[in-house]
Amino acid sequence: MSFQPVIVGSGIAGWKFLQRTYEPQFDTFANSSQLSRDIEYFTETIGTIETAEDLIKDRRLLSVALGAFGLQDDLDNRYFIQKILEDGTASDDALANKLTDDRYKRLSEAFGFGPGELSSTTNPPKMAKIVEDFKVQSFEVSVGEQNDTMRIALYAQRELANLADEDMSEEAKWFTLMGLPPLRSMFETALGLPTSFGQIDIDQQQEVLREKTRSITGDDTVAQFANTENIDRLAQLFLARSQIAEIGIGASSNANALTLLQSAAYS
Repeated sequence: MSFQPVIVGSGIAGWKFLQRTYEPQFDTFANSSQLSRDIEYFTETIGTIETAEDLIKDRRLLSVALGAFGLQDDLDNRYFIQKILEDGTASDDALANKLTDDRYKRLSEAFGFGPGELSSTTNPPKMAKIVEDFKVQSFEVSVGEQNDTMRIALYAQRELANLADEDMSEEAKWFTLMGLPPLRSMFETALGLPTSFGQIDIDQQQEVLREKTRSITGDDTVAQFANTENIDRLAQLFLARSQIAEIGIGASSNANALTLLQSAAYS
């Protein structure tokens, strides 16, 4: 039986507890028997995989590969994943480049099965990175089974820091952020955007996200999130607004305001 992360309460108080106990909880989870067996199998077998078809035929290997990118729900969509992998990312017509979810592009790039690309399955450092990402993503999924807002906050804490350090323009960083569903969800909730927000023009979406972020942090760049304090500030606002939503529409405006004030006090 796998270790289940301990989540104490919800909202900011629960988040603070998870932050304090993250390392020992993650280590215990990562060393659980089932996860260890899956990782051992992947490490010992992935070097024998030569094509995308080989990978999708091995459900156990595919589970780790998809899990490393938070795409575990696609485990049964084998032919779709095979197409993603075989197309690669070099061509504008590649399927991964046509999807709004950037995780598929990352998956395809990681394995290098596309035309003119070099397969990475015999590259130990790259496969080791997939194993590490699988551990982290699996822990976050397990957290999400108990509290999905905590899962999104953990994901955002990790991905925002990575994206902030990427060597690309600010515009490219924002579009990448918008192409990662958990990050996008966190920003839309933290910034108080309506559910219809995703229906407006994509360039206008970016402008609104930058403007709303600047109104909270004083900075409209993704690069600012190289500072963990800025990430935590946004995460706490996300958790506070999520908690208000959980309370329901019956909550008074005064109670909602108090929750948001409390989130500011924790910052």
